[in-house]
Amino acid sequence: MCWVALDRGARLAELRGEPELARRWQEVADEVHADILKRGVDKRGVFVQHYDTDALDASNLLVPLVRFLPADDERVRATVLAIADELNDHGLVLRYRVDETDDGLHGEEGTFLICSFWMVSALSEIGERDRARELCEQLLAHASPLQLYAEELDARSGRHLGNFPQAFTHLALINAVTHVIESGG
Repeated sequence: MCWVALDRGARLAELRGEPELARRWQEVADEVHADILKRGVDKRGVFVQHYDTDALDASNLLVPLVRFLPADDERVRATVLAIADELNDHGLVLRYRVDETDDGLHGEEGTFLICSFWMVSALSEIGERDRARELCEQLLAHASPLQLYAEELDARSGRHLGNFPQAFTHLALINAVTHVIESGG
């Protein structure tokens, strides 16, 4: 997200007619980008949670969505598919494996609905239209009676967990459905 802030800040500075500020911010954005590509990808070519681990984190589904790399980059495809396979709980997406990540919390977590909707968008981006549509339909079937979503979902019972309703989940829902429609899925 540091790269996103710097990259978008540089773009805004350019639009505001501040080319020197835009240049400086873009230089730092480029440094951050290069460092992440050098140190944030494991031997499989998959983006990891942080530099000193091979653990996955579903927030890396944002790599193609924020245009850190193009969707046809092999590291993007490898990351999306690794998260789909390894952070999967009954078809939905965990943020990360709690046994691999010390987040200061104890116990299990549900699947994160924002991450599951990011998965729909990321699958669409890498050309996995059928998988994206199927996951989107699965997620839509989990809406509450008011057609709202919580922060998390117990994938086994379908029970909504955490903050309810969760605005960020709904933003990701809109983006995911838009991706499915635009991809023809």
